[in-house]
Amino acid sequence: MPDPSLLQRLKERKLVQWAVAYLAGAMFIVKPFDGLISLMGNVPVTTRVTGYWSVQRSDGSPSTLRGVVGQVPAAFLVALLLGCAGDGAPPPALEPLALSEPIEHLASVAVREPMVVEHPQGALFVAGFTQAIEESGQPPKLFGSVDAGATWERVSVGTPTQGAVGNSDVDLAVAPDGTLYFLTMGFDRTRGEGTHVAVGVSRDIGETWTWTYLSQDRFDDRPWIEVAPDGVAHVIWNDGQGVSYAVSTDSGNTWTERARVHPQGGSSHLAVGPEGEIAVRITPHSASGSRYHEGVDLIAVSMDGGTTWEKMTPPGNRVWGPSLSDPGGLPRWVEPVAWDAEGALYYLWSEGSDLWLARSRDHGRTWESWSIVSGQQRLYFPFLAARGPGQLAATWFSGFGNDLRAHVALIDTRGNTQPSVRSADPFRLDSWGLTGGSPVPATGGEYLPVIFLSDGDLGVVAPIQNFPENRRGFSWYRVSF
Repeated sequence: MPDPSLLQRLKERKLVQWAVAYLAGAMFIVKPFDGLISLMGNVPVTTRVTGYWSVQRSDGSPSTLRGVVGQVPAAFLVALLLGCAGDGAPPPALEPLALSEPIEHLASVAVREPMVVEHPQGALFVAGFTQAIEESGQPPKLFGSVDAGATWERVSVGTPTQGAVGNSDVDLAVAPDGTLYFLTMGFDRTRGEGTHVAVGVSRDIGETWTWTYLSQDRFDDRPWIEVAPDGVAHVIWNDGQGVSYAVSTDSGNTWTERARVHPQGGSSHLAVGPEGEIAVRITPHSASGSRYHEGVDLIAVSMDGGTTWEKMTPPGNRVWGPSLSDPGGLPRWVEPVAWDAEGALYYLWSEGSDLWLARSRDHGRTWESWSIVSGQQRLYFPFLAARGPGQLAATWFSGFGNDLRAHVALIDTRGNTQPSVRSADPFRLDSWGLTGGSPVPATGGEYLPVIFLSDGDLGVVAPIQNFPENRRGFSWYRVSF
């Protein structure tokens, strides 16, 4: 006799009818397909289902139609029984994240495409760059806060004669021992090409800096830096001839350039895991968009500190073209990856009006994929951060022109179900570009950085690039959950 309490819970959730109809339909579908597949011979099909999950075999090949269709009713029934094992009440709606009012720091220059990091002793640092030609050859821009972001001050990072030169892409990282790294690149705005990659190191919370040129090759572009738990610093960049890679094992005193991660493509993103695992996202565009290597769409993973790399095709469907926007008009540049505290690897990307998240528990060999956000507007320029087991923070943009909005969300992937996504209300940036001489809302870069703060909140930095009102700098947001 079925458990009456279980049946009652099923009725209360109005799922009995759905269960019966679904299982009956599944039986109707599976039986005819079973005979058809016997004739066809287990034809492989794609198992990726919008909003649910996808499966690959351990060798990377897709599951067969027989396996997929046959597993669907069982998976549904298990999920149904587990979902009704509680008290019968429907799951509560997730409350939105609380986005603070912005704290603005106005500066003499715009702080485009910013990056943010928190020092172990609590100080916050924000870096960014300006496109002003007169800033070429000048020190890169760094700002600090010692009161949790309530106020900010410009940080002196040295002089050009000391190697402190940068006017383009930046990144920040901090080691477990408090060593602070400031990575930057130079860009010749008259010729439209990169000039160098340099890294500054501070061992006294930003008071003093030493600088090293990692590269001075033509077309140097998009550097990233991460520090492993053992203190080894890893840096990647590109120059139109592949993804370059350098490491420091002595807290930034010396640097060694190793073999390239890949001979083609661009350095789209870098992540280091809890055991020193390294993931590099490699995409077709490089050299500030002037080079395009068709078919290069990879995630490279190293489990031995960057000595060897295994390169795999990431999950999902992306359309690439020679321009920085795909043929459908979707801008792409940073394709973020992140490791959580348990060594799971995550990848976040856009497919038009859908934002997708994938997780790999075997270092990128197989993936589970979910459509986590869908909307009417196109979604683009995502960014991703991880902390703890299965806890992620993400940002992205939606829409263009007057419809442009920024988004931030907390994502919980614990368990084997669809991840939960808690978002803050979309917000506008005080960032503008020019189209035909008229100001239009703009992103101010190709991502919006987000970090987990030590006090439990999220931190987000957005550029202020308001030429009509002569306002430049950045905005600091706290996100509570």
